[in-house]
Amino acid sequence: MKRPKIYDFSGWATKNDLRCSDGRTIRHGAFKDDDGRKVPLVWMHQHNAPENVLGHAILENRDEGVYAYCTFNESYAGQQSKQLVSHGDIESLSIWANNLTQNGGDVLHGSIKEVSLVLAGANPGAMIDYPVMAHGEESTTEAYICVDEPVLMHSDDDKEEDEPEEKKESPEEEAKDERTVKDVVDAMSDEKKAVVAYLCGMALEDGAKHADDDSDEWLSHADEDEKESDGEGDDGPSVQDVLDSMTEEERKVTEFLVGQALEEGKKNPEAATKEDVAEHSDDEGEETIMSNVFDRTDMESRKQDSVLSHADGVEIINLAKSNGGGSLKAAIATYAQNHGKTLAHAQDDQNIANIDTLFPEYDLRNGPAPEMLTTDQSWIGHVMRKTAKSPKSRLRVRFADARDLTGRRAQGYTKGTQKQFMGNLDLLGRTVDPTTVYNLDKMNRDDVLDITDFNLVDYMYKSQRMNLEEELARAIMIGDGRNGNEDDGQPIDKTKIIPIWGDDALFAIHTVLDVEGMRTTMNGTNSSANFGDNYVYSEAVIQSLLYARENYKGSGAPDFYCTPHLVNVMLLARDLNGRRIYDNVNELRAAMNVNELVTVEQFAGKTREVTVNGSVQTRRLLGILVNLKDYVVGSVKGGEITHFTDFDIRFNQNLSLLETRLCGMLERPYSAIVLEEIVTP
Repeated sequence: MKRPKIYDFSGWATKNDLRCSDGRTIRHGAFKDDDGRKVPLVWMHQHNAPENVLGHAILENRDEGVYAYCTFNESYAGQQSKQLVSHGDIESLSIWANNLTQNGGDVLHGSIKEVSLVLAGANPGAMIDYPVMAHGEESTTEAYICVDEPVLMHSDDDKEEDEPEEKKESPEEEAKDERTVKDVVDAMSDEKKAVVAYLCGMALEDGAKHADDDSDEWLSHADEDEKESDGEGDDGPSVQDVLDSMTEEERKVTEFLVGQALEEGKKNPEAATKEDVAEHSDDEGEETIMSNVFDRTDMESRKQDSVLSHADGVEIINLAKSNGGGSLKAAIATYAQNHGKTLAHAQDDQNIANIDTLFPEYDLRNGPAPEMLTTDQSWIGHVMRKTAKSPKSRLRVRFADARDLTGRRAQGYTKGTQKQFMGNLDLLGRTVDPTTVYNLDKMNRDDVLDITDFNLVDYMYKSQRMNLEEELARAIMIGDGRNGNEDDGQPIDKTKIIPIWGDDALFAIHTVLDVEGMRTTMNGTNSSANFGDNYVYSEAVIQSLLYARENYKGSGAPDFYCTPHLVNVMLLARDLNGRRIYDNVNELRAAMNVNELVTVEQFAGKTREVTVNGSVQTRRLLGILVNLKDYVVGSVKGGEITHFTDFDIRFNQNLSLLETRLCGMLERPYSAIVLEEIVTP
């Protein structure tokens, strides 16, 4: 195979003769027919959306396995993945293959269909070994082979419990291994830094005075000085106390620095008399020890009041010793006061300043992308799925009204008389035109780049799509509800998408719930002695719907869309002995003679005003009975929900527009029943 000249990174898609964690082994030449093949590069073997395709991979069959030369595409996901690989965050590859031939646990032949970037895997050899863009050659992160049935699929989740697993260092341990001496000392408290400076000064003196002594002589001196400093009235830690409080890492660094100082004292006895006792000779070209430990990387930071230099540490120790064995804590406080140092001290009620910085990170329980808190959205998909669809956006329906047959009845003939003509037919109908419904949003590009835990662009698109579909479903069922105020936004034209609630009486049967009439009827049979108020209310609902069904002309078995409260009231209907009338929703649905009961939170509290016999009534919506097959939504090609994106270079913003152009109406007379309750007479 000819190696491609340009590619973003390369690595082993899989290696031969290595036992995977699920017990399978890819044998030599299993994928030899894939040599030179170009396959998609995808994310985590996800094949359900085009945005999961990150680019492509050119496969090269080698004796050791299959090698892949991978190139990212220009999509947002591709470029984001390119950054992850270049940064070394993703180091593992995996394959998806089919047409497998196996002999027990050995995979002898197959066909690779895609290569994936993955977080972890099972095949010990599948890894990125040469990201052209950046580092990664030393990575030992493993990847898994992932193939599908009749292909097999195996990953780390399928590991047997008794299989040995290579021990890996945690990210914290790896970071710890990379910490330098300077990093460790910089992280020490002021007291620990002062003690390290004191011990290094003593080690230099010991090295100069006792060149032939054991290199651990400084320990005896430290012990003696520590014992001398344990006097009455100490209000802080001694040198030994500070040493005992050090972590293992800090003790090792302290021993290293003291050992270096001791060796320096032996080699250069005059160094013990110099002001900076821990500095190496410039002639030797070596870096200073204590300067690296206590000083910052530039001269300006060395002058900061909150930093203890080596000279500060020596003076603090001398101050503690001159006070007759006083405490180190008191010496630090005195030194800070005398020299105007603003050193960080612990709060009065605790011994660690800013202790909250030691707390562990918060555990994010519901994923990196914020979970959206919404009303129940299940009914929206129900509406969008069940409505009839038309490829036209200008719709008309016409009917000949033949309901009153009085003037058109067939008549008997009397011989010798003139025959009479039938009465005229009335033509009824209506038309709807399309309207545009949109959702426009913007995102600062800085935010898109800075938020790396999840894909902000996809997240905002899903939010827009959910919002747009909810508005369309609302417009179909109950109307937009906005009055055109500037703060509310422009409402959807209800003459273009005609809502079922409030539709003309020719198309929607409007029924008013009569609870008191039902109560009167039931009291005539002494039912009030046996049944509660919920039962009376439930029977009124069922009776109103069933009586209205006598005039219903819609298609098939309708569904009942209602408030969740109405369903709960009916489910809680009991007799006076506490026994429920309806044990579950299925029994309630059967009593109402409907196909499905669909709860809609958006119906709650919806009212409208109706003029009856010259007086105005306020009616509250309880539910709508309809087969949405009788509601047609029209949209021409290009008018379906479409996503547009643009970039505003003036404000450095990504613009996202969801737009659709459509119309909608009930197309059959008497095809819906609207159940309402009078709130005010």
